Amino acid sequence: MRYIVFSGGKMERYIIAGKKRLEGKVKISGAKNSVLPLIAASVMNNGVTHIHNCPKIRDVLVMAEIVGRLGGKFFFSGDTLTLFTENIRSWILPEDLTGEIRASVFMTGALLSRFKAAETAKPGGCNIGSRPIDQHLKGFRALGAEVNIRHGAIMASASDLHGSHIFMDMVSVGATINVMMAASMARGNTTIENAAKEPHVVDVANFLNSMGANIKGAGTDVIRIKGVDTLHGTSYAVVPDMIEAGTYMFAAAATKGDVLVKNVIPKHLEATTAKLEEIGCDVEEFDDAIRVSASRRLGRTHVKTQPYPGYPTDMQPQIAVTLALANGTSIVTESIFENRFKYADELARMGACIKVEGNTAIIDGVEKFTGAEVSAPDLRAGAALVIAGLAAEGVTVVDDIVYILRGYEDFDGKLRGLGAEIERVNNAKDIRKFRLRA
Repeated sequence: MRYIVFSGGKMERYIIAGKKRLEGKVKISGAKNSVLPLIAASVMNNGVTHIHNCPKIRDVLVMAEIVGRLGGKFFFSGDTLTLFTENIRSWILPEDLTGEIRASVFMTGALLSRFKAAETAKPGGCNIGSRPIDQHLKGFRALGAEVNIRHGAIMASASDLHGSHIFMDMVSVGATINVMMAASMARGNTTIENAAKEPHVVDVANFLNSMGANIKGAGTDVIRIKGVDTLHGTSYAVVPDMIEAGTYMFAAAATKGDVLVKNVIPKHLEATTAKLEEIGCDVEEFDDAIRVSASRRLGRTHVKTQPYPGYPTDMQPQIAVTLALANGTSIVTESIFENRFKYADELARMGACIKVEGNTAIIDGVEKFTGAEVSAPDLRAGAALVIAGLAAEGVTVVDDIVYILRGYEDFDGKLRGLGAEIERVNNAKDIRKFRLRA
């Protein structure tokens, strides 16, 4: 019943023939940033969990395999991931898998809640800067857990978890979710102040409540949790992925296209929509869709990443690529992760004019990009380089697409559905064939 297929690796590449105007409709998958903690939270009950609208991406498969290694089972049927967690007995996470994925850190709060113990190696993920877990550990300790770090492993245990008043020293999505999970079956009441307000925090709270938790205030900066004794299995649909949606919206903008992005929650995209309108795109909102079109060269703007509801850090590379083709000088300030501009040198190979100074990128728009061979340094930057390739003159090859496969379901297939000329290849022969056809 359990299976794992890891598709994609360092040798796989996207090859793109640019200057194709994207047109048509694209359906957005379930949110990566929601579903990963939902899979972790599933281990908190000893029944069956059905997660609908679940994207089949590498990170989901890694998280599901972690559940399998702990003693659970899982399988996919269409877009539904079903997890059986009754037979989980272990609270020690497999080091080889936790090193692959940042979201494995959520297993700590989930296992601590159910077993009052958890042991995990340092989580992996994209190298986009410092991602400390001190606020996670602070929250666990406030709930009564003893937490130690030995030889790079996090070891948490508690004879009795109890409610507490926890003030986050900084707004942290991961810590808010992890502490919320750990507190769900703690004795008494817990209050989390200065909590993150992102849509996936709300999604996790709703998921936990559907399993029998008692959580109120998610989506505000104060979350209140009344501990319960047990949680039960559930059936739950993940919210649409606002970062995937935003990526296609900027792909439409950069290629002067006209794209209807379906299966979205427009409110989650307000910061992205505002910037697209500001630079000259036409944006039309519907109940569960957004249409983005651009018929002329776009204009400059300034943008600074902020916690939700501000402009998301995960959308920073995508807007930077679009602004690199805009008329005038734009300034992009990154306030969340310090290594988020590693794509700048790659984009410069395509003709972009970007100067990075600390946490700020100064972008002088150019008339066009030209195709080049570039490497994806991380998930969102990789997607942004694909956008650059779609807009560029000539052929672009994007290496290291394993990062992109971690977070986008059928990325090349969905782009082809919009008229893009893009293929996923793993050898030089296929690249030569594509170049001859392009």
